[in-house]
Amino acid sequence: MAVTATHPQVYRGSHGTSGFQEQYEALDLLNAREYAAKEKKLVRKIDIRLMPLLFAMIVLNYLDRNALANARVQGIEKSLSLKGTEFNTAISVLFAGYIALQIPSNMIITRVRPSLYLSGCMIIWGVVSGLTATVHNYAGLVAVRFFLGLVEAPYFPGALFLLSSWYTRKELALRTSILYAGSLLSGGFGGLVGAGVQYGLDGVRGLPSWRWLFIIEAAVTVFVAALSLVILPDFPHTTKFLSNEERAIATRRLQDDSGSNDTERGSMMSGMKMAFLDYKVWILALIIITKTSAGAVTQFIPTLVSTLGYNKVASLLLVAPPYVFATLVALAVSHNSDRVGERCVHIVVPILLGMVGYIIAAATVNFAARYLSLFLMLAGVYGSYNVALAWISSTLPRPIEKRAAAIAFVNTVGNFAQIYSPYMYPSTDGPRYLAAMIANACFCLACVAATILLRVFLLRENEKLEAIEV
Repeated sequence: MAVTATHPQVYRGSHGTSGFQEQYEALDLLNAREYAAKEKKLVRKIDIRLMPLLFAMIVLNYLDRNALANARVQGIEKSLSLKGTEFNTAISVLFAGYIALQIPSNMIITRVRPSLYLSGCMIIWGVVSGLTATVHNYAGLVAVRFFLGLVEAPYFPGALFLLSSWYTRKELALRTSILYAGSLLSGGFGGLVGAGVQYGLDGVRGLPSWRWLFIIEAAVTVFVAALSLVILPDFPHTTKFLSNEERAIATRRLQDDSGSNDTERGSMMSGMKMAFLDYKVWILALIIITKTSAGAVTQFIPTLVSTLGYNKVASLLLVAPPYVFATLVALAVSHNSDRVGERCVHIVVPILLGMVGYIIAAATVNFAARYLSLFLMLAGVYGSYNVALAWISSTLPRPIEKRAAAIAFVNTVGNFAQIYSPYMYPSTDGPRYLAAMIANACFCLACVAATILLRVFLLRENEKLEAIEV
């Protein structure tokens, strides 16, 4: 049985397009078994090339972003004489810059080489993050954090867009989960790195441990960015590490999955307009912002752990296990979501688990109960976050400009939560942070309601499409 699909308008790039076109047309001569075998081999090749590097990049993206939370345990507030809510402002100001460039950046990435664009931004954010080690007052810290947000903005929405340009809808949730697992593990790695730096480098060459933390993490970031310049692939139809046949299959399978592929180009402004006028984008944004509002507790996990009564090194070490658990839950939930082809339940069930965690944290100061609550809240909120992100691309697969704008817009709206949520955790509310925990439980309920609402609307749309076909 031949594989059939509508032939797209082939992108006229510079990487052997005539051979690519011939191979694309030759795919019709393959039987289904031959095509499936070649596709499976191709996906494995893409995974090996793309996923480890994107994983490492997001680990460092979040390590550099969240290093300030570990630096707080190491004494940055005292070193810089921070008062009142100044530390909270230093956290939230990063997202003012971060939000500003989300949508413009994801429009740009549709027109440039993602490998150069994302890697170049990573080099810059590594340098800016390293400059945090040089600040000596509150003003300097705020300035560095703002610019760090600007240069970190392109990576995450850009990485999500790049994944959606390589993988089909049934493959996206697991790959998105693997990518986002890097952000979760960075919380654990950050605690371990912070503990190691605190133990071995505090006071070396007259520098406090928190300055060494930023220096070391920045150096690793720049090194990995240099590697990504030559390893990270671009789009399926233009990337150099695939043969003409492999590029043809990579393009064809996206065509078969969504009825369109990324060789086609339209107006960036029309793509943005389509995204903003689609009600599904706004509901997805509501799902994400309620999740990120509840999940902003990650900025204060080291602080919450420090309220358990241990020293600096022990507190930083205790940060890791909840993140590792959340990562395992996220991978399991996303894998099952892809396997059964369902999104709604795979968002609702974990988020309710997270709500239980917030209720426990609000209700008691018992060590065992509060530490358990960290596992529940992280696994609950972020265990299904990847499924929600994958739902964006599978709900809005085409055209490419609309998908890119939708991903960036939803991520932008979600990160608005990072501006106001730090003020929910004033030091005077410790150790229970009652108001924040109650608010987080309410955010979880709102996320459940938005998720079910989107599911109802999608079912109605599918019924209309089936009626039209009949």
